[in-house]
Amino acid sequence: MKLNLKNPLLFFDIESTGLNVSSDRIVEISVLKVLPNGDQEIKTRRVNPTIPISPEATAIHGIKDEDVANCPTFKEVAKSLAKYMAGCDFAGYNSTRFDIPMLAEEFLRAGVDFNFRKRKLIDVQNIFHKMEQRTLSAAYKFYCKKELENAHSAEADTVATFEVLEAQLDTYKDVLENDVKFLSDFSSRSKFVDYAGRIILNEKDEAVFNFGKHKGKTVESVFAADPSYYSWMMNGDFTLDTKQVITELKLNSENGKK
Repeated sequence: MKLNLKNPLLFFDIESTGLNVSSDRIVEISVLKVLPNGDQEIKTRRVNPTIPISPEATAIHGIKDEDVANCPTFKEVAKSLAKYMAGCDFAGYNSTRFDIPMLAEEFLRAGVDFNFRKRKLIDVQNIFHKMEQRTLSAAYKFYCKKELENAHSAEADTVATFEVLEAQLDTYKDVLENDVKFLSDFSSRSKFVDYAGRIILNEKDEAVFNFGKHKGKTVESVFAADPSYYSWMMNGDFTLDTKQVITELKLNSENGKK
């Protein structure tokens, strides 16, 4: 089933130096832009992460430090990448848990304002897990009836993710709607306020902590009763995005009391 699009839908996959969103960096990004008229264009670029690639990461994607030593840094390509992504909705495999947070962190680090929260985000893995509980390679074989070659290369995974989503629409016609907003809502995990899921919305749409000793408590009540908790988070090993979110929540709360 062909995708019913109002905006361009950007499928993407990244390879990185490791799995820590706050400290690791992107080494390769591949994007497949699908336009509302059905036209497609794909681009793949390697990036110098400016830090060593872990042996564990190299074992998965095959990219070594010397392979990206002469590539541009993310900061050097951030503005052009943001311009290319402008106006798009996004889709990926495990993207809401890893790729989107990692990319958002890189943009923040580069000082480029790109707000994914204003776009629709489809996570093909979440649809798959709700329906079948498998990996991308298994999803590709299950839905597309083909073996996924070159798995864990950004381009192969990106194209496979696009093909899987189209096949999912054919497979679950009675459940899935061919609409980006529906797919975005269906594939979302919870009402995350930050990409890392440290802050979520409760049933009253209040921002609450989703970890630690204050889990389940509203951010506003915690910062009012324990102001040092904000400082602890700002100095802790949290993502730049999480720190930005709690700062905005803190300022909004303070301004609301004036």
